Amino acid sequence: MTALWTSDEIAQAVSGTANGAFECNGVAFDSREIGDGDLFFAMKGEHSDGHRFAAQAFASGATGAVASEAVDGPHILVPDTMRALEQLGIASRARVSAKIIGVTGSAGKTGTKEAIYAALDRCSPGKVHRSVKSYNNHVGVPLSLSRMPRDCHYGVFEMGMNHAYEISALTRFVRPHVAIITTIAPAHIENFKDESGIADAKSEIFEGLEPGGVAIIPADNRHYPRLLDHARKYTSNIVSFGFSESADVRCIDHMANRAGGSLVTAKLPGTMLQYELSQPGEHWVSNSLAVLAAVQAVGGDLAVAGLALADMGGLAGRGARHHIVVPGGTALLIDESYNANPASMAATLTGLGNASADRRIAVLGAMKELGAQSPEFHRALQQPIESANVNLLLLVGEEMAPLAEALAGEIAWAGKFAHCGSVGEASQRLRDETRAGDAILIKGSNSVGLSAVVETMLGGGD
Repeated sequence: MTALWTSDEIAQAVSGTANGAFECNGVAFDSREIGDGDLFFAMKGEHSDGHRFAAQAFASGATGAVASEAVDGPHILVPDTMRALEQLGIASRARVSAKIIGVTGSAGKTGTKEAIYAALDRCSPGKVHRSVKSYNNHVGVPLSLSRMPRDCHYGVFEMGMNHAYEISALTRFVRPHVAIITTIAPAHIENFKDESGIADAKSEIFEGLEPGGVAIIPADNRHYPRLLDHARKYTSNIVSFGFSESADVRCIDHMANRAGGSLVTAKLPGTMLQYELSQPGEHWVSNSLAVLAAVQAVGGDLAVAGLALADMGGLAGRGARHHIVVPGGTALLIDESYNANPASMAATLTGLGNASADRRIAVLGAMKELGAQSPEFHRALQQPIESANVNLLLLVGEEMAPLAEALAGEIAWAGKFAHCGSVGEASQRLRDETRAGDAILIKGSNSVGLSAVVETMLGGGD
């Protein structure tokens, strides 16, 4: 087996000085995640210094390190380990002949990235690399690039942002052959004048497109014309997806299947495809169209990709579904605890409304980074909540106060909701209230900590 990196290759890539020879098969900057044969980056941050954990990394199996000061063990000495990580990611991207796909958007980034990975891995088993978790920022992207095997056929990378110009830097590392924007919605809007600023920032992904690259954009989004104008600056190969009759990759028809997902008929340039989609909700139908557009753009097998979409499981914190044991039987728990914005809240509440259940319970945490418009966005959740026929609503976070105040003034909501003072209170209330036949949605911004509610409920069985 060829090593991921040798010490000589690393030293050359990062312009560092080698102190001892070694080979590595993985890369990490968290000493707690080091495995046998890994390379450890000793990163310096505001509150921690990775050099203090170098000994722990070597004890956990690291074969070498990249450090800005001498450590006990084979290492590459560099002036700046963050810059060295970027340089290693750049070198990794330069040495592969793989087709590279970049994914961004206000919602659905990670799920779409994972679905593309599943589809392409079904076509080329073991030859597809992707960023893990949500490693989509200035550290996660070069780290994910540095882990890419030299002989892979495809690479799929997620790119996120909170401010303008962040994706501009990331996409120049990734240099995608295919760049996808899933959707534009008011996520992180507190850092922008309005949604058009978000569209501009997400469109930075096109700046890194390789010559002849493909831009994939959502035809149904109201910012489509703006995205199209941005894409045209960097490529003439633009593919739209969605439900619109003008979309290049278009959903002709979709209906719920018995498993809770969808049966989708899609029209693509030059072909038609009917496939099962394991993930529930119309937003996932849209995401799957972007997946198919990407697979077609890199020459993958669409029929095989359709099979992968049928088999794809839910992601922890992003739609994973669990059947939990409760008194008298089981209940369905939908884990959407990792992130939330107005668009994704509405989409997942629609999914809850479509779930087969005796009662529907929603545990909703605050949506962060919405700025001055936060009260309005939270108050506006009343409509999708009521459309989903929610029987019990538990709200968590001070940002939910405007919604709680609105519901308190309506007789129809008397006794059907609570604004909990803590995650612990929400957990206890949910455990006391849940009964057999319920469908439970747990969703909020990650910092609210609703994953703890999920963990509490899963303690009853899966």
